[in-house]
This record gives sequence, C-alpha cells and structure tokens, in this order.
Amino acid sequence: MNYKKIVPIIQVNGLSAGNIIDTAVHYDESGADELILSEALIGDSRSEEDWINIIKTIALRIDIPLCIQKSFVRLEDIKKVLYAGAAKVIMPLELNMLPLFKEAVGRFGNEKILSYIDLANMTSGERKVQAGRLEAVGHTDIFIYNGFLNEILDLAAAYPVRNLYCGNMILDKNEIARLLTAHNISGFTNSRLFAEDKQDIMALKAFLKEVGVPVNTFNSSLDFSEFKLGSDGLIPVIVQDYKTGKVLMLAYMNEAAYDETIRSGRMTYYSRSRNELWKKGETSGHFQFVKSLDIDCDYDTILAKVSQVGAACHTGNESCFYTNLIKKEYDDRNPLTILDEIMSTILDRMDNPKEGSYTNYLFDQGIDKILKKVGEEATEIVIAAKNPDDEELKYEISDFLYHVMVLMAWRGLTWKEITKELAERH
Repeated sequence: MNYKKIVPIIQVNGLSAGNIIDTAVHYDESGADELILSEALIGDSRSEEDWINIIKTIALRIDIPLCIQKSFVRLEDIKKVLYAGAAKVIMPLELNMLPLFKEAVGRFGNEKILSYIDLANMTSGERKVQAGRLEAVGHTDIFIYNGFLNEILDLAAAYPVRNLYCGNMILDKNEIARLLTAHNISGFTNSRLFAEDKQDIMALKAFLKEVGVPVNTFNSSLDFSEFKLGSDGLIPVIVQDYKTGKVLMLAYMNEAAYDETIRSGRMTYYSRSRNELWKKGETSGHFQFVKSLDIDCDYDTILAKVSQVGAACHTGNESCFYTNLIKKEYDDRNPLTILDEIMSTILDRMDNPKEGSYTNYLFDQGIDKILKKVGEEATEIVIAAKNPDDEELKYEISDFLYHVMVLMAWRGLTWKEITKELAERH
C-alpha cells in the first residue's frame, strides 16, 4: 500500500551540530516517515567536512530516509552527501542547474534526485517555465516549497508529477488532509508545524487515518479481545532493546494501555500499584519508542522491541535485570556483538591512549603503517588459505579484521555503516 508521508524539515542554520542530530533522532522516534535537512551545506559557518560528519551521524542514528535540500555546485558534492548516508538530495530546478541535474539523475537515478521549486513570488509564466523544465529533464519527483493550498493542488493537477512533496505552508489538519487526498501528492512537510508547534506526528497521522488518508501508522493484527489475560485483566509485556536484543524490563498492559501504545508509538503500561496508565518516560524523559510488538503462541505474553531513551530501570541501570542470583561458568561472548565490542576498545584507545598498547602504536605511526599492516594481513590470508590447517587461516583472518577495524577507526567508519551497505547490496 502506498502511504502518504509526513516529512519534517530541519532548518539547520544557526543550530549546533548536537541540536541538529538530537532533533533528527526525535523526529525519527516520533513517527516521521522521512526527514529533510534544509540548506544543510550552504549559508553556514561550518566546513563541508563538519556537515558531512553531521549527515553521517544522523544517517547512522535514524531508521528513516534522510534528504538534503541544497543548491549543489558539483556532482562530487552530491556524491559526498549520498555516500555519507543521505537517501535523496533536493536540488533547485533552475536553468543554470539543469546540466548538473541531468548528470546527477544519470549517475544516481531518479529516486535519489528530487527537484526543488520555490513558489514564493513566482508568476504563472515562471511556473510554466518550470513545468517545461520538468518535461525537458523527464523528471517526475519534485518538492514544492512556499505555496498556498489551492496553488499546490492546481500545480499537482497540471505538472507531470509522480511524487510530490509540499512544504512550509501553515495548514490545519483538515487542510493537510485535503492536500494529501490528491493522488500524486506523496507527502506533506513543514519545519514550523513540527519544530515550533511541537505537533504530535502520530496524533496527526491518527486523524488522517480517520478521515481516509492512508498513512504509515501502527495497526495491530489481532484485537485485544483475542489476548489471554490474567484474572486482573492484564497481559505481561517483556521489553527488549530492538538492536542489542537485551531484555530491559517487564511491565503490564490493559486494553487502554495497548491502544495508547498503538496510537502514540510510545510504550504505555498499566500500573498495578497506582491503578492507572503510565507512559514510560513521561516523568524521566526515558521514553520507549515502539519498533515492533509480537505475541507468543498462547497469546498471553507480549514481546516489545523498543528504542530506549536513557535507562529502562528507575534505578538508572540500563536494564531492570542487573542483579545476578546464580550463574554457571559458560562462554557468554556474543558473536553478533563482538566486533562492536572490539571496535569500542579501539576507539577508546584512540581517545584515551594506553602505554604499551599495540593499537596506540599503530595510531602513532599513522595511516601508512596501518595500510601496510592491512596489506600484509590480506596476503597472509591468501597464504594460509593454501594450507590445509584451518587454525592458521582462522588466526590470519582475525588479524586482518583487527587491522581493518583500526583503519575504520582512523577514517571514522563504523560497523553500522559497513553492515548497512552490505544489507543494501543483499
């Protein structure tokens, strides 16, 4: 099903890097479908390298597509932004930009390049010119900015548009619904609506769903009446970190708590001691944002996978399960997390050098020494692979991976970036 998207804009000029990143994460957790950084690489005192690092950080910390809206000058600039983790770029559809626009579409594809039209003070004649440019480049994904509602709807009907985003209009929720009923308008975006008015995106989506606009919201595959509840009318909920798999806590839901969790996208429980609903994090700020809810085979226990802000436990611990009762000695190393753990140690050596550390020796020697070791270890793998003894091959692969991680740390790459690239290829 094709959903209509709610896409906040972050106007980045004047904001600190931390503020931009925190706002991006907030929108991701709060139900946004995509995110736009507007004029992210222009009109700002930060260097291009600083901005690329901000884009990389945001792309690693959010799960929704990140779009960058800017007047690009070179194809190389577009490539850097896309390689940093942006899903799309939005370029102005101006005459002097057409050659670069066509080159970018040819290199990266229609789905990664959107055209950008600012309707502020634009005459009807200028709009016809813009329409002609759209036809000339054969492009049908556009972002229209600063238009009035009827003006946008007229353009949506007249332009050769496949996907159209409309932004920075002051509309109430009924007008947003009217806008999104147009068949070729894909999304609504507004920096002021979401940033200044603190609009509840999930509440807006709930309204749009009620009036028949298809939006991406949570929908339970089973009715609460099908769950097997305890004598108190509650169902236990096991809460797990959606990335690490760590069990964070156990709580309970009644039907009202379950419905509010589905509506808001934030874990809401029933307090047996206070006899009332409580939204996790409402007091502490340690919200739990829903990633998925599953139910067991007997329909009597829910497993919630969440993005946890801060600590899950009221004591300040990451998990409520921090007190060991008994333990048998066993190898508890997790093959799925060991590379991250080693990378964390390497990064710690970078920030806090340790005397006698081989890792710090490599960092002190610099990139040429690191690359020399990576090359040597790659050769050792080839030699070991010709030997029937797998132990030697295991040893050389481990050596190679370690030195590659030192190289990654030197260049600021993370395992998330590498695994994301592999996943996209897969």
